[in-house]
Amino acid sequence: MLGAQDRRPQPQRGAPLRHVRAPQGLYFPVEETVPESKRHLELRTALYLIVKLAFADRAVVGSDQFVYWNAADPRRRLAPDVFVRKGGPDRVFSSWKIWQWGAPELAVEIVSESERPELEWDEKLGRYREAGIEELVRFDPEAEPGARLRVWDRLEADLVERVVEGETTPCAALERWWVVREHAELGSVLRLAEDAAGERLLPTPDEARERAEQRVAELEAELRNLRG
Repeated sequence: MLGAQDRRPQPQRGAPLRHVRAPQGLYFPVEETVPESKRHLELRTALYLIVKLAFADRAVVGSDQFVYWNAADPRRRLAPDVFVRKGGPDRVFSSWKIWQWGAPELAVEIVSESERPELEWDEKLGRYREAGIEELVRFDPEAEPGARLRVWDRLEADLVERVVEGETTPCAALERWWVVREHAELGSVLRLAEDAAGERLLPTPDEARERAEQRVAELEAELRNLRG
């Protein structure tokens, strides 16, 4: 209820609001042509599909879409190889605007041939700090064992690199574990696991289908044995 001293005019219901000028729209691109090696594509896609299969019912999962955090500057952007915003379910989007949907809790960068200089990474790290990412993972498949997996955590207003023992460390954002494994064709790959030892890997879609088919075969064999 308005106080007796509040004499400000109240807008009539349904009356349009008027403004002194038209809005100055900004263009936020949704794609950019950037060369990508076949190996980088395979590593990025594999991790994206693993995360999507496991978390799409309760998180939005992106891969290589632009993430914007400054509504006044389309140049302030990143394109993580994989990123996750919890509170899904997953949906289709062309770019991610933090001022509308919030900052992703997790972002993953898989190093490609054109991204190895540390100077470029320092600039990118500063952008992730500015964007408000909670957990940042950098995986370099060409680095020496023990140096392939690096992780940064948001502590207060900073992103601070975590001490990673060997090639496994918790994924705090998803309550799982990051592990590095070897693949017959791709070499070193980044995987998520249910345990620190990496014995219970979150499956790719193909692995999930194979497990389901194997389980069906086992149940059918048990049923035949019961029938004699």
